[in-house]
Amino acid sequence: MLAAIRELFAELSGDATRKSFAEDDQRLAVAALLVHIVSVDGVVTDAEKAALRTVLSERYGLSQSDTESLVTEASRRDDEAVDLYGFTSVLKRTLDEDGRKRVIEMMWETVFADGSVSEFEDNTVWRVAELLGVSSRDRIELKRGAAHRHGADAETADEPDAAARDGETETKP
Repeated sequence: MLAAIRELFAELSGDATRKSFAEDDQRLAVAALLVHIVSVDGVVTDAEKAALRTVLSERYGLSQSDTESLVTEASRRDDEAVDLYGFTSVLKRTLDEDGRKRVIEMMWETVFADGSVSEFEDNTVWRVAELLGVSSRDRIELKRGAAHRHGADAETADEPDAAARDGETETKP
């Protein structure tokens, strides 16, 4: 009864975001990862902001207001997060292999929106891919595809990624 009253007040006060996107909602986890990747290099461009919203609205069929609510809640969650595991664990539990690859593809689409890939962005996508169980081969293939769609030159797409720079290799669980 008390929970129902709280929900009513939340709706009336305009704080329906928490109701719309539950803590374990995969859309919120993906959005938080995208918010993180947009800001990880310290420069958030208008192109990245637009790509973030476009990727989310197209992938999940969200209205503009739902997309804004999702991005707002995702930004709050990203600010509170101490690591990426909280987001990736939700996705690992709820998505199949193709769904996890789509998350990495969404990240690359957002990264390439400004025409370049910073070392921080590259490293973050690598870490998320590792946590999601997406192979290095798939991650690099998705990176090249996004670079091609965004008209990035081949050198940008084929730069050694963080794993190669660090001398690390893919490990299987």
